[in-house]
Order: sequence, then C-alpha cells, then structure tokens
Amino acid sequence: MARIRQSDVDEVKARTNIADIVGERVALKSAGVGSLKGLCPFHDERSPSFNVRPQAGYYHCFGCGESGDVYSFLRAMDHLSFTEAVERLAARIGYQLHYEDGGAAPETGGRTRLYQANTAAAEYFRGQLATGEADAGRRFLGERGFDAGAAAHFGVGYAPKGWNNMRDALRAQGFTDEELATAGLVSQGQRGVYDRFRGRVVWPIRDLTGQTIGFGARKLYEDDQGPKYLNTPETPIYKKAQVLYGLDLAKKDVSRSHRVVVVEGYTDVMACHLAGVTTAIATCGTAFGSDHITVLRRVMGDDSASGEVIFTFDPDAAGQKAALRAFSEEKRFAAQTYVAVAPDGLDPCDLRLNRGDGAVRALMDAKAPMFEFVIDQKLAGFDLGSVEGRVGALRAAAPIVAEIRDSSLRPGYTRVLARKLGMDLGEVTPAVERAARGPRGPREPEAAPVERSSDGAAPSLRVTVASLPRTASVTLERDALMGVLQYGHVIDREEVDAALQIPMEHPALDAVRQAVAAQPDRSRVGWSTAAVDATREPYRGLAAELLTASFPALTEVEATTSARALCRRLRLRAMDREKAELLGAVQRVPADSEQGRAVRVALRDLDQRRRTLADLV
Repeated sequence: MARIRQSDVDEVKARTNIADIVGERVALKSAGVGSLKGLCPFHDERSPSFNVRPQAGYYHCFGCGESGDVYSFLRAMDHLSFTEAVERLAARIGYQLHYEDGGAAPETGGRTRLYQANTAAAEYFRGQLATGEADAGRRFLGERGFDAGAAAHFGVGYAPKGWNNMRDALRAQGFTDEELATAGLVSQGQRGVYDRFRGRVVWPIRDLTGQTIGFGARKLYEDDQGPKYLNTPETPIYKKAQVLYGLDLAKKDVSRSHRVVVVEGYTDVMACHLAGVTTAIATCGTAFGSDHITVLRRVMGDDSASGEVIFTFDPDAAGQKAALRAFSEEKRFAAQTYVAVAPDGLDPCDLRLNRGDGAVRALMDAKAPMFEFVIDQKLAGFDLGSVEGRVGALRAAAPIVAEIRDSSLRPGYTRVLARKLGMDLGEVTPAVERAARGPRGPREPEAAPVERSSDGAAPSLRVTVASLPRTASVTLERDALMGVLQYGHVIDREEVDAALQIPMEHPALDAVRQAVAAQPDRSRVGWSTAAVDATREPYRGLAAELLTASFPALTEVEATTSARALCRRLRLRAMDREKAELLGAVQRVPADSEQGRAVRVALRDLDQRRRTLADLV
C-alpha cells in the first residue's frame, strides 16, 4: 500500500483537536490550565486519571501508563491501521491526502470497508422506507407515535422482502459478498448468499462517534419465521456487549447531566428522546452488563455519587429478572442507581402513546432507589403474615442492605427493611450486620492484580511523577521539565537551551532532559510528543506524565511566566554550585598568585551574572 506523505500526516494531526476525538468517548473536564481529565478508556477505574493536553496533542493515563497522540488513540479504540487512522481524520476535516507514489488514495480495506458497507446499507434502508412496499413499516412506526421526522432523526429504515435487494444495491457500489458477510449484512445458505434483513423495520446501531456498525430489525409480516427482533451478529466492529443504542445521540446530555436512563428497546429510546428524556439508551439484543457499564461510566464522567442511573423495567417476571441482573452489577457505578416502573406495566413507548410526553418525564421523576426496588422483589416471594415467612424474608433481604456501599445510607435502609417486614429494628440490624461480615468474617478488598509480561515475569517498577523523591531539588527539576514540555514553544529559545544544558540530579529526570534538549525545533507542532517518544526506557512514561500533568497555574500567561522562571531557577542553582566550587578554590590557592586572582575575577563575574538573572526571576 502506498504511504501517506509525512507532511500530510503532520498537517492532519496539527489540524485535529485531540480533545474532540477523545471527548467523543470520554467525558472530559478541566484539570487545570491547558489540561483535561476523564476516566481512562484503557482500564477500569473509579476516579479519573486519564489526562489530555490538547495543545500538545497528547494523552496519558497516570493509572495504567497508556499514552500517545490522536493517531494512537484512534488505533487503540477502533483497531485501525496507522493509514486508516490518518485517512479517517483527514476525511473528518476535509483534507486531501497525498501519497508517496503520487497516485490517488489507495483502496482501503479491513475495518474501514466494514464501516463503509454499514453506512451504505443504512442509506439504502432509509431510502426504502419511502417506497410503496414499506407501507407496513411506516404504519408500524405511526401506530407507535413516530412520524417521518422521528424516523429520519433516528435513521430508521426498511429492509424489503426480497432475498437480494440490499446485496445487489451494495454490490453495485463495489462491495464484495465477502465484505458484506463480514459486516453481518448478508448470510450464507444452501442456495448461496442472501440479505440478512428482509421485510423488517430497521434501526441503525451507531458507535459513540456516530458511525453505523450494525442494525436491529423488527419483523412486520406474519409469514416471517424469524425472531421478533433480529440484530447484526458479532463482527470485527460490532460487539453487542459493548454497544448501547442511542448513546451517540445521548452522549452530550449524559456527559453534561451525569444522568442516564436505561430502557429496554429501540422504540423506548425514541419515545424517551422525543418526550424530552434525551439521556435514554438501550442494549442491543443482550442483557445490560459490565462492559456496558464501563462505556457508560466514561461517557458520564462517573467519578462521584452525584450522578444518576435510572433503569426502566417491565413489572412482569422478565422485567424483575432483568432488574436483579442489573442490581448484581450496580456496585460498579459511582452514581446512585434507581428503577422506574410505569403504571399499568406500560413501557416508555406505550406510555408516551397513551398518556403523552409529560407522563414519560414524570416516570423518570418518580424513580425509586434500586435497593428499595430489589428489596421489594425479594420480599414478594414470602408470606409476611407468618413468623416463618418474615424470618425467611429477612434472611433473603439482609444481604441486599449489607451490600449498600454508602455506609451513611445503610442504617436508613435497615429501618426501611424493618418497616416492610413489620419487625423490630433490634431484630433486623443484627441480621444486616451478620450479612455484611459474611460467613468468613468481614470481606477484605481484593488486591490489585500484578501485571506480568508475556513470559510471566513481574515487570520492573515504573518510574512515575508520584514515585519521585519529594525534595526541593527534585521538585524544581520536575516542575521545570513539566514547564518546558508544555510551554517550551512559547519561551525564548535561549532561556530554555541554557536550562537544558545543565545536568539534573535525578537520573530519570535527566533522561527526560536529554530527550527534550535533543529536539531541534521547539516551534514545530508535535515537538513535545517527539521528545516523549525519544526518551529512553524505562523513563518514557515519566516523560508522558510530565507532558500531560496539570501545571500549577491559573492561566496560560501565568503558566508561561512560571515555566520561564523555573528555567532561570535551574540556572541559578547551577551558578550557586559553581560559586561554592570557586569559594573552595579561593581557600586552596595563594591569594596573590595568578590563579588566585583568576578565581576572584571569576567569582566577581559570576556574582554579577547571578544578580542579573535573579532580578528576572
């Protein structure tokens, strides 16, 4: 494959704000001047340690050590090749790439073709919704309160009945049967390849960036022998355990409000959004699980108990089972969890249709805490009119109260349980305490697993900012390097060069200094990331932290001034050491000797230079 010109690679990166790309997947908030922070997309964490510095075009996680530029982020998130990552960003900003052989853009392959095939299929299905055959589909939507505008907003389409309509349309656009099969758009039968979706209303399923990665389809005709709902199978770009329908539309409001509503179907998502509950999302043909929570937490910025996660469930047995499944994962959220059950067993779509938009909004406002809902589900299986029933119910419900992670809430729910059971608080409290201790005593927090290399050996300790000695000298070196990496491009070159010529006491910081000093042009976009990449191991992670850490300043002007002052303080420290050596020499050589006179002249010149520099700090 022809290579993209390096000048184009650099230009696309320079024109792309890395915060926009990362922000499509991670809720970012200010972490100081020029720095943003969010929950790391590379590992699960309770509090944010993932920093992004847009000015440098770089990210770094202080928890797991992952770091890189906008290309490495896209490659890791979407499993793209380097060329595909550059091409995607170029297309995003409308930049025409050039290739080293002088030819046109090469035909892309792999995952890019799967995205393109799904996008083409989505366009085809949308167009089919306006045809005469799609009357049943339009009627289905209309009966549920969705007009043409609603269908267009969510990209709803129609898959015609024929066996090869979509296939023929996409083959005419240059897609092969192999690509369509890999994308999950066609199936293989005894008589050959045929359309997977036929005679159905079709919803496009999009990832966080808005790219179509799959489809959900609902049958319309009695002679359709398939399931009521049919989804895209697992593909290289569609993993149902990680996909949430509607999150591409909801993510901005979810991030802003730190609130999400989890409903059970595509039409429920549509109904909620149209009713003004624009944080609604749904799973795609699978139960709500831990991978979904991981995705949601990053989008929510779920690092405190101030957020809300509201689940809507049908009051039937299946809905109760789904609620208990969700409860088993509830502790993964930092946010508070709630359950909303509509009156008369109506789902949000039917509730909106029968009682209007206001009823959907009121449903969310009438939410009940998840713990209380689950306690009620447990108690429903016991005869609370008998002593035996109450004792059994207490044994079943006490562990639920014991699992409440907020210790300030636990006494209140203990009283709630006692009231529901009709038992004395003195009987219920010991049962909850026993459940909290468990059969083997109080539960200890699990130790974090030790990461090991492929050969099973434990890795060497990673040098981090936090592991550096907290001495005045090391702190000066650390802050000065942080200032140079983040603001070296706006400080006078002579100032920075003079500071970088001075060796540092700490070997890890000196390794970073050497890599920074070796950069030929600090005015070039991306110079600081090149310095990080050039830092020798095992100190590269430390360089990445210094580039992305929050610099102690309130404004860019203050940061630049502080970084310049730190460089001067390094030079002053070096002068002080030089003066100490000269003073020692004065004691060792005769005062009236030529060498003694030279030392005194050197001391006088050094004092003058130091006073001049000190006046600038």
